[in-house]
Amino acid sequence: MTKKIIVLNGSPRPKGNTAALAEEFSKGAREAGCEVTSFLLDKMDIHGCKGCFGGGKNAAHPCVQRDDMEKIYPVYKDADLVVLASPLYYWNFSGQLRTAFDRLFAVAECDANYQNPVKEAVLLMAAEGFGFDDALTYYENLMKHLGWKDRGHVLAGGVMKVGDVSGHKELKEAYELGKAVAKGNGL
Repeated sequence: MTKKIIVLNGSPRPKGNTAALAEEFSKGAREAGCEVTSFLLDKMDIHGCKGCFGGGKNAAHPCVQRDDMEKIYPVYKDADLVVLASPLYYWNFSGQLRTAFDRLFAVAECDANYQNPVKEAVLLMAAEGFGFDDALTYYENLMKHLGWKDRGHVLAGGVMKVGDVSGHKELKEAYELGKAVAKGNGL
C-alpha cells in the first residue's frame, strides 16, 4: 500500500529554507514509493477559524467557510502522514500554518465525538537561531492531544536568508526522514 503524505508548508517563501527541507523530505518519500501532495499555504486564500462549531455537517465540505481549505480537506482526510513545515516565528509555527491547522478542526466536527482522524506526523522547521524548544513542546503536545504518531523532526537553525540551508546536514536528514517514513520508521 502506498503511503499518502500531505505537506502543509507555512512559509511565505516559496524557495526558502523551509521549502528546501520540505522538498528534500518529499523527494525521499517519493523515491520510497509514497504519494506526496504539498500546499504552500501563504499562496492560498485561507481564512481564520471562526470558532462557530458550525462545521461537520457535510463531509465533502467540512467547514462552513468556502475558501482554499476546500483543496486541502480531501487530501488531508486521505493522508496517512501530515508534514508540518514552518519557519520558526516567535518561538512557534508561522501564522500561515497555525491558521490552516486550526481549520482542520472542521474535519473532527464530522465525527460525533469530535475525534480527529488518526495520522502520523513529521515536523520540519527552519530558523535564524536555534530556539526550537517551545515549538517542539507545542508539537509534542499537539501529537499527544490528537493521538497522532510522531515520526520525527528536522530542525535547521542558523538559516535566515533564502538558500542558507544549502549544504547543511539537515537537508540530508529531511531526505532520509522522507525515505524512513515510507517504511513506517522515523528518525
